[in-house]
Amino acid sequence: MRQEDVDGHRRYVLALAAVYAVFWLWLAVDPHDRADWALENVLVLLFVPALAWSWRHFRLSRVSYTLIFLFMALHAVGAHYTYAEVPLGFWVKDALGLERNHFDRLVHFSYGLLMAYPARELFFRVAQARGFWGYFLPLDLMLSTSALFELFEWGAAELFGGDLGVAYLGSQGDPWDAQKDMALAALGALIAMGITLAVNMRYQRDFAREWWRSLSVKDPAPMGEERLARLAAEAGYPAAPPGG
Repeated sequence: MRQEDVDGHRRYVLALAAVYAVFWLWLAVDPHDRADWALENVLVLLFVPALAWSWRHFRLSRVSYTLIFLFMALHAVGAHYTYAEVPLGFWVKDALGLERNHFDRLVHFSYGLLMAYPARELFFRVAQARGFWGYFLPLDLMLSTSALFELFEWGAAELFGGDLGVAYLGSQGDPWDAQKDMALAALGALIAMGITLAVNMRYQRDFAREWWRSLSVKDPAPMGEERLARLAAEAGYPAAPPGG
C-alpha cells in the first residue's frame, strides 16, 4: 500500500473516531437513566480500547470501520434514552400502529447487518477463511455473540433487579424477546453475507473454485487418539503414562 493511501486511511479512521467521541460525549450528558446508561456502556468501554489497541497491529478496511461506527452510534442513542424509550421508536410505533417500541429490535438487526462484514474481514485475514467458511463463520459469530449478550442481559437483570434490571433487559413484556433479538441479528448477518456473496460472485474470477475447494477434505485421516499421540510426539511432548 502506498504511503499516501496509508495516510488517507489513517485520517479517515481518526475522523470517524473523533465524530464518535463527540457524539458519545454529547449523549453522555443527562441520559434518561444514568444507571442504565452506565450498564449499557460496559461493553463499549471494553470494545473501544480493544479496537484502538488493534489499530497498531491489525487495521481493518474503511468499510469495516464505517460499519462499526454506525453500529456504535446506534447503540449510543439506545443507551442515552434506554432502548425502550427512544423517541424514534415511539414515532415508528405510532406511525405504523405497532404494540411496542422497536428501536431495540432495530439495533439487534443492525448488529448482524453492520458487524458481519468486519467479522468476515477478521476471519479472512487472520484465519484465512475462504469460500463457504468466509460467509458461514461471520454468520455463526453474529448469532453466537448475540446469544452471549442475551445471557449477559439476563444475568445483569437478575443481579440488579428492580427498575434498572427491567430497563436494561428492555423486553417490554415480550417473553420471546431474547429469541427474536437473536433471530434479527442472524437475519441481518444473513443479508450482509448475501450481499457480499453476490458481489464476490460477480467480480471474483475464481469464486466457484475457491468455494468448492473450501469444502473439500484436506486431511482424510481421522483425528483419533493414535493420531493425536503421534502429533504430540512430533511436537516433542512426552507420551502419557499407561493408564494415565
